Amino acid sequence: MLFSLKSATAVSAVALSVMFATETFAADVTWNVSLWGKRRAFTEHVEKLAQEVAAKTDGKFEIVLHYGGALSKSRENLDGISFGAFEMAQFCASYHADKNPSLTVLELPFLGVSDLETEVKVSKALYDHPAVQKDLGRWNAKLLMPSPMPQYNFAGKGDVPASISDFDGMRVRALGGLGKLMEAVGAVPTSVTASETYQAIDSGTVQAAGFAPHAHLSFKVVEVADWWTKNLNPGTVHCPIVVNVDAYNALPDDFKAALDASVDPALAHYLDTYAKVYDKWWPELENRGVTQVEFTDEELAAFSSKAGPIHEAWVEEQSANGLPAQELLDMVKKTIAE
Repeated sequence: MLFSLKSATAVSAVALSVMFATETFAADVTWNVSLWGKRRAFTEHVEKLAQEVAAKTDGKFEIVLHYGGALSKSRENLDGISFGAFEMAQFCASYHADKNPSLTVLELPFLGVSDLETEVKVSKALYDHPAVQKDLGRWNAKLLMPSPMPQYNFAGKGDVPASISDFDGMRVRALGGLGKLMEAVGAVPTSVTASETYQAIDSGTVQAAGFAPHAHLSFKVVEVADWWTKNLNPGTVHCPIVVNVDAYNALPDDFKAALDASVDPALAHYLDTYAKVYDKWWPELENRGVTQVEFTDEELAAFSSKAGPIHEAWVEEQSANGLPAQELLDMVKKTIAE
């Protein structure tokens, strides 16, 4: 009888300790984030966001990152957000320009964005515009923060381009406005996912790919490249972090405040991290003997001259779709100029 009583007491103690641990450490709210690829500079703001939110809520609000397309394919992340398959996701506007036309204004070529801080500023201004919020609202998505990226430049295999004419007929991996620009100079934009790019260049399916430096490193394009356009700087793609509107609205006020207050620290961490990418980038180019192509001012002017008609065509097309396109473009240019 004494043994049974002790056993029962021990069992009760264990049960109570488990209950206490569960109450103490289990998150009250858990959000899942759909990402592709692996952890890299491009996702560091989401990593930091999760840390900040956990710290601000004593671990009661947990944000769990899922890499490698574990929850969804990269081009289907916005769809997943729309029906609540997960609470947060990253996507690029050029993956489905018809689904988020308002965001594609930031993918127009030669806008004049000089640094990542400017890109953050102009992105936030765009996100605050009612037309943009309405556009993303169709997918039950709330824009949380951008993934600011440097200007894309091309890394390629084969003959080194020295002028705008050398891109004529070249098959390139280029999305959004960058793709339109390259098409305007005679190149042939090809739709290849980031993870397929290494093989596409190595096999000759495409001859060059437009990426920011972190992606040239992460997706190993630099390993098969003979050249890189050091100063073309034609544009970039826009890849925001969005959250499901219903999930956001369901958050307790203090969790909502914690999430919102974590955005700026997350972006600051991202910018610090990205600055360090170049510490790896330049030595990597040198070590691999990659030719760094620097175009003359005349050649850059020839590239830039192709951007005007692309801007005009974008305004015409998106105005016909019901967007205040000229207003959005003017706001973007004004914010950049400031």
